Amino acid sequence: MNPLKLSALGVAAAFGLNAAADPAGQLPPAATKTGVTYAADIKSMLDTSCVSCHSGDRPKARLKLDSLEDIPKGSRDGAVVITGNSAKSPLVLGPAHLTDDHDLWMPPKKAEGKNPPLTPDQIGLLRAWIDQGAK
Repeated sequence: MNPLKLSALGVAAAFGLNAAADPAGQLPPAATKTGVTYAADIKSMLDTSCVSCHSGDRPKARLKLDSLEDIPKGSRDGAVVITGNSAKSPLVLGPAHLTDDHDLWMPPKKAEGKNPPLTPDQIGLLRAWIDQGAK
């Protein structure tokens, strides 16, 4: 199956997301900043919290987050960004701890201390980036 053709619900199911709950009501709000870009706003936070596991020749879950070109490829489970819909994007829901599968919480518990979790403000900025087209 082509991961780019997965529906939002299909992606949610693939990532163990709770389809019965409305995760948007539990998420930090999207940042109000306009013109959010990967290079200017997102890369540094992903470098700090995510890239140590999600880069290189053998990234965890085959998800590479160290370049804008790799993010749309998703992971072994499918797309992680639903462009224009951050509330359904696994790249937001995992760090916000809104998955039924705690193994998908990012960073994982075993990485605590090594990789800091994203703050609510950072999750809001990530949401704004995705909602604005993930460029």
